Amino acid sequence: MSNEKSDARWGVSLLVVLAISSAIYLTCIISPPSLMDDVDGVHGQIPRTMLDTGDWVTPRINGIKYLEKSPLIYWLIAITYKVFGFHDWAARIPVALSAIALALLTAAFGKWAFGRLAGFYAGLVMATCIGLWLFTRIQIPDVMLTFTIALSMWGFLRALDGEEEHPRAWAYVSYASLGVGLLLKSLVALVFPLAAAFLFLLFTRQLFSWATWKRLHPFTGAALALLIAAPWHILAAVRNPPLFAWTLHSEAGQYHGFLWFYFINEQLLRFLNLRYPRDYNTVPRLWFWLFHLIWLFPWSVYLPAIAKLSFKPIDRAGRTRLLALCWTGFLLIFFTFSTTQEYYSMPCYPALALLLGSAMAAAVADDRTAPQNFSAQNRWVLPGTRILGVIAAICAIACFAIAYHVRNVPAPGDISQALSRNPSAYTLSLGHMLDLTLDSFAYLRFPLYLAAFAFLIGAIANLFWKNTRAYVLTCVMMVMFFLAARQALIVFDPYLSSRPIAEALLAQPPGRLIVQGYYYQLSSIPFYTQQSPLMLSTRRQNLDYGASAPGAPDVFLSDSQFATLWTSPNRYYFVANKPEAARMESLVGLEHFSTILSSGGKLLLTNTPSPNQTTAP
Repeated sequence: MSNEKSDARWGVSLLVVLAISSAIYLTCIISPPSLMDDVDGVHGQIPRTMLDTGDWVTPRINGIKYLEKSPLIYWLIAITYKVFGFHDWAARIPVALSAIALALLTAAFGKWAFGRLAGFYAGLVMATCIGLWLFTRIQIPDVMLTFTIALSMWGFLRALDGEEEHPRAWAYVSYASLGVGLLLKSLVALVFPLAAAFLFLLFTRQLFSWATWKRLHPFTGAALALLIAAPWHILAAVRNPPLFAWTLHSEAGQYHGFLWFYFINEQLLRFLNLRYPRDYNTVPRLWFWLFHLIWLFPWSVYLPAIAKLSFKPIDRAGRTRLLALCWTGFLLIFFTFSTTQEYYSMPCYPALALLLGSAMAAAVADDRTAPQNFSAQNRWVLPGTRILGVIAAICAIACFAIAYHVRNVPAPGDISQALSRNPSAYTLSLGHMLDLTLDSFAYLRFPLYLAAFAFLIGAIANLFWKNTRAYVLTCVMMVMFFLAARQALIVFDPYLSSRPIAEALLAQPPGRLIVQGYYYQLSSIPFYTQQSPLMLSTRRQNLDYGASAPGAPDVFLSDSQFATLWTSPNRYYFVANKPEAARMESLVGLEHFSTILSSGGKLLLTNTPSPNQTTAP
């Protein structure tokens, strides 16, 4: 009877984690907001190109080979297109479902290691932390990679667990996860879990134990991982020769085939910050570490409580905590010595969620057994709850204050008119955050009020309650906050996406499309129009390598080529940022340009105006 009651409670806990994560991530599938320019539009278009061409081996952008990324995310999006049709919301399904699955996996891992309550809390932490939500707003495979690493780590521990009835099966689950990870993000899918496992075996003195390796089945396991990952790598190498190139020098205009670019340029040289093209930036090391207080918010207030946990590998809980420490520590140190984006540390979120869930559950257990005894665990967790209440209260006050300040500020047109521009920051994934100005919040009144009420709920919950009641209401706060943030993204849609431009273009007579800059800058236009544009740019950025391949289409225009085409009798359309107007005039004269639409700081222009179109200012 007690087991049935426990199973029922666990079922309810899982349903709560499922409901909260679904409320957050399934609603984010809905469009608008549209797919954004940059990676979002690119990763939405590549799978459609795969379906159109029938080539599922070599990804292509605008007809150019794109060899730097693993293909599994493209395959998954292509499958959703086959099922649901070509829609932006269909492109979001794999990432959204992966985020939900990751929350459930973290909960199940935590329950197995620490018990029902800790698993429940770990699942809530994973589902509602800011970092996971932020870095799944674009269609990148990192949440899927994080899932495979977490599953691999769980399989590894279960294979070694003396009480496990099926250690071989769990060992193979671990290896299969490594193979799938290779198809998501290449070698880091191997490096992170294998390094964490190595450190764990070293610290637990099992590294040279024959019994340990007998349970892990390394040879058959490695064969399974290769069986999953090798076929695509072999096909990609064969279809994109040469097979070998003995050089570590990366520069413009050189093409050495798939293997060199994929492994040397994109793995080794990127780690050493020697990769070409240099189309990325790196977060300063100190900020990379400190940002985790934001990425794990609101649960980062409990990070100090982790220090009071036992990491001695004398039981399942201790072994899991030690593995989580090795897992997190190696990953953070690895990126301390490498080029780093804000989201690169996502694979350690489940490890930190497990530790946080364990600490939160330990405090609840102490409180239940000795409510009058302010235990060591409660000395960290309860103050963290009150601190979170204070932070939420400050955020609520700030939101109300900003909303009051901009109450009379006019909000004409779209939000781009009130934003600043910081192009040097756009090589970071959150670089557009620096574009916000105080007046821009006049366009965000509803999201501000919704966020304010969300923080108000969190403030009341964490200032007056504790433990599960406070934690669940904190999740309610985060669900409301994410809904507010989604509404804000809808307001930003004309600025971050070019969908209004694309829709205006579709309403025009047929003509050839030219976009200013390289493909990424306006990538949502090809997605929504299904047109392959010419690009007015001599900086080909991350298309440079594929553009140097034999047989690559000539889709880049010089200024003189643009001028020749634009002054010809054929109809052309040109999309550019407004600051490019002066340069356009120097090319062919503004009298040759007519404006079709101005949206989000971008212009849709044509060289063959209709009677109702205007001359560009």
